[in-house]
Amino acid sequence: MPHCNRFGAGRILAFAQSLRGGGVERALLRMAHGWQAQGREIILVIGDRQGPLSRELPEGVAVRELGSASYAALRRAMPGIIRETRPDLIFCPGNHYSAVAGWTRLALGRDCPPIVAKVSNALVRPDMGGIEAWGYRRWLRLHPCFLDHVVAMTDATAAEAMREMRLPADRISTIANPPALPLPDAEAVALPEGRYILGVGRLEAQKRWERLIAALPRLADREVRLVILGEGSLREALTAQVAALGLTARVTMPGHVGDPLPAMAGAAVVALTSDYEGVPGVLREALAQGTPVVATDSSVSVREIVASPASGDVIARDDADGLVAALDRWLAPGAARPEPATHQGDPIAEYLALFDRVVTQRCGE
Repeated sequence: MPHCNRFGAGRILAFAQSLRGGGVERALLRMAHGWQAQGREIILVIGDRQGPLSRELPEGVAVRELGSASYAALRRAMPGIIRETRPDLIFCPGNHYSAVAGWTRLALGRDCPPIVAKVSNALVRPDMGGIEAWGYRRWLRLHPCFLDHVVAMTDATAAEAMREMRLPADRISTIANPPALPLPDAEAVALPEGRYILGVGRLEAQKRWERLIAALPRLADREVRLVILGEGSLREALTAQVAALGLTARVTMPGHVGDPLPAMAGAAVVALTSDYEGVPGVLREALAQGTPVVATDSSVSVREIVASPASGDVIARDDADGLVAALDRWLAPGAARPEPATHQGDPIAEYLALFDRVVTQRCGE
């Protein structure tokens, strides 16, 4: 007989590969803190807890560290940990991790607790083609077989999930991530004097930071600097591009920072040049600081977030001229900054209400 708590999701288990950085993992830690504050017992399965985000682990949360950040290690360990800890519900923090959720359901069968998964990245991938794209679509359509419920962060993303995963409307909810809050004890990042453009995100191919670097020498303001916060495998290639363009004095890449909000507040504009995204939290965080944004049309959610020309510009992915023009607009003397955006709703309470409903529905089956 599977474990069943008719009072709801008192014990919640979530998982991630590492705490080395990333929007999915950072949002998970914010949610875990909020759920625990509401009296829930939280278990975090972490492949490797070493990394910058380890400082954001909520006190009192039970952490099961595996000693390896590999995806395979996480997948192998999950069924045994769930049998031992007997959570009421499993939370999958992003669709990068959905194969772990699928394997867990397969391994545990009827003894698997209900699984709620968040859509964190694009379900329509322009970087894929041919057999790869076909296989990805087929994989998405298997998700209703092992997920009890799906959470999207915007209505447009929810509609995309219903279409791509073939999910009925009653198995998907729209809940935003909890807002990012200042971290008073975070180490301050050195920022350039004068005006600067800010990029925040991993130094990986998805983010296409080379587009932003290539735009810098074409801007009307020849003094504006560029700061890219994040770390990743393309650091060497991006550094070489900066040097080849003679931009070493104007571009800095300080690496991962604990709290990017002060840098966002001071930026002239925040830019995101990705090929694909889920619901990019960096755009919401920048707008909450009253900083305008320029973003590629990298997901269906971008135009929901950048809903007005007064808050920013959305351009086509490969529109180099459009990127320059949009940046020039916000760098022009006297350009009006947007009013700081306010966060709507109570994501922590909305998540817990959903979890309780999913658990009690399973108990009634």
